[in-house]
Amino acid sequence: MAQLASISSTLLYIAFLLYLVATVFFAGSIKSKKHTNQTGKNRWATIGITITLIGFASQLGYFITRWIASGHAPVSNLFEFITFFAMMLVASFIIIYFIYRLHILGVFALPIALLIIAYSSMFPRDISPLIPALQSDWLAIHVSTVAAGEAILAISFVAGLIFLLKDIDLSKGGKQAFWLESVLFGIILVLGFVLSATAFSVAGYESEFTFVNADEEETTVQYAMPALVTPNEGELLTEGAFSTGLEMHELVNAPRLNTVIWSIGVGAILYLLIRLITRRTVAALFQPLVKKANLDMLDEIGYRSVLIGFPVFTLGGLVFAMIWAQIAWTRFWGWDPKEVWALITWLFYAAFLHLRLSRGWEGNRSAWLAVIGFVIIMFNLVAVNLIIAGLHSYA
Repeated sequence: MAQLASISSTLLYIAFLLYLVATVFFAGSIKSKKHTNQTGKNRWATIGITITLIGFASQLGYFITRWIASGHAPVSNLFEFITFFAMMLVASFIIIYFIYRLHILGVFALPIALLIIAYSSMFPRDISPLIPALQSDWLAIHVSTVAAGEAILAISFVAGLIFLLKDIDLSKGGKQAFWLESVLFGIILVLGFVLSATAFSVAGYESEFTFVNADEEETTVQYAMPALVTPNEGELLTEGAFSTGLEMHELVNAPRLNTVIWSIGVGAILYLLIRLITRRTVAALFQPLVKKANLDMLDEIGYRSVLIGFPVFTLGGLVFAMIWAQIAWTRFWGWDPKEVWALITWLFYAAFLHLRLSRGWEGNRSAWLAVIGFVIIMFNLVAVNLIIAGLHSYA
């Protein structure tokens, strides 16, 4: 089991490196003068997609070996779910690429997958037995379809982001330019999380607090970063560790909120450094890459991604979730934070399709909806999982 777990980790690391190399080749493909609209056959893109396929095979090997080592589908905690989500994102990109042959998608889709994998690596990676609440076949059915649906919807975000970078005139400023920069700032915040978590991990920082939880049980929690916020009436056990003493309500997961605060701080500093060094907005730095992008094709990709991803997410996030909830908790709905945000996500994409089909919201408007939808997905994945306590907190 230990050997399989080691092989699994190595395969994921290899996949990460291959995706990184593939991104470089896709970036080289958009500089090609042979295809002004960046579609069709291209030597750089051919190498890029070949490396991507090898990387995907390696990540699939990670998933299979981890499944064998654990004895259950590796989607039971945040590390496993997020890596599976990244794998489905790459799979969705590969399928879309072979349909449309749009090279620019690889320049943005693969870095998003890389960032998601890096984000997952910040969570505990140990293989442990399933708790009783997760010992069900519905674990694999529910979680895998949710991840697959969200991954397909993420492709609409990639297409929408490229569309907006090409469509918006950044030289004039305005609201659209501001919000586009805000989206890119949010991506940098995730990078800030990876950097801050890695730095404290390398430094070997760790502290412990004890507190009485909502069930009036004494609980011990660990902090991987210096405590800017602490559990309600928490007591520091680690001698000499930093703590501000700012206590959080018992419904708030203080250690994870602490991580979010550090991520925002480090991400903001990183963003300011980029602005100071380049003296340009982040959107302006990316805009030269999308000069030859085909807006009509990007709009079509974004729409079709939602058209396919929405029913898949509906099955996983609502139908299968309700069936499992009825079996496990004897009720199909309970207004748990994850349930509420799954419903919000579903309603948003339902509105997306309604506005697209009935009101003719295409092009720029459709791209913005795709971007906002992904922001909702990431808020559910990051903020709801990290900060708000609920029945899904064991994940």
